[in-house]
Amino acid sequence: MLLQDCSVVSLSAMRTATLSRTTAETAIEVEWNLDGAGETSIASGIGFLDHMLEALAKHSGTALRIRCQGDLHIDGHHTTEDIGIAMGQAFRQAIGDKAGIERFGHMQVPLDEALVAATVDISGRGYAVCAVEPPASMIGDWDTELLPEWVRAFAVNAGICLHLQQITGHNSHHLVEAAFKALARALRQAIAITGDAVPSTKGMLA
Repeated sequence: MLLQDCSVVSLSAMRTATLSRTTAETAIEVEWNLDGAGETSIASGIGFLDHMLEALAKHSGTALRIRCQGDLHIDGHHTTEDIGIAMGQAFRQAIGDKAGIERFGHMQVPLDEALVAATVDISGRGYAVCAVEPPASMIGDWDTELLPEWVRAFAVNAGICLHLQQITGHNSHHLVEAAFKALARALRQAIAITGDAVPSTKGMLA
């Protein structure tokens, strides 16, 4: 994918980033305040993806605004992946030098018969494992095979190590929603300020 433009418009000292990213396939604006209170305004053009990102913001205790115009006449792949990239870049900018953060987070979230675990390490090194397998090919207007694409794009660009693990479940909507909520709650733990030093024996989180 050829990146035509990617620029951070502003970055405050309050762990907030505003970012725009434009390619031949998508035009995205993201505003992310990690110290917000769950306020959301999401418009990706894909209803189910909006629902998941709203849940992510709400349960992570952050304020998130996303606007995306993508090539949905083709499919939802570019929109989903590029939103993950832009969110990851915004997160990396907003988290700053990571001084004082808890760094690690883990949560298991149930949704009826589904149970999904998320574990995160804000290490500065992006890595993703997405072991969630919804059986349906589509949920509304969203292709479920795009879940690992979003997870990978977000984690790598955010500089976090992220593991999502399906423990049980068979309803595709429940599984994906539990995954996003588990990630949100794990992030909520990991970004919490609990000290003033960088939580690493290296003295830095690159």
